[in-house]
Amino acid sequence: MMQAKVKWTGGLQFVGESGSNHAVVLDADSSHGGTNMGMTPMELLLVGIGGCSGMDVASILQKKRQLVNDLEVRVSGTQAEEYPRKFTAIELEYIISGKDVKEEAVKKAIESSMEKYCSVKATLEGVAKITYRYSIINV
Repeated sequence: MMQAKVKWTGGLQFVGESGSNHAVVLDADSSHGGTNMGMTPMELLLVGIGGCSGMDVASILQKKRQLVNDLEVRVSGTQAEEYPRKFTAIELEYIISGKDVKEEAVKKAIESSMEKYCSVKATLEGVAKITYRYSIINV
């Protein structure tokens, strides 16, 4: 079983700690009573899906022997107007650069992540419409 905890540090700030002893600061912006000293929980969720899928894609492209020297996943989310203001749409944009990176390899790696491997995406599926796009920069 995976575990985590969040510890209140004052105001609206918390420190989240994973079961593997890694920490992250969470806070709200000043318009919501926080001090803007950390990510909001919703931002962290976007980082989570980007990191989950990014790790999948990097691993798959390495196994396919693609010479990737940079991989960035930009994630944007659209929230509902009404509370609880859940995400209604999330878009991932993969920007991959390297030497002779094959488009078919990138496409299959992203599809595998989205359809089979990314547990964060699977958790959010049905809650938000999740889309993606990619670009390849061969240097």
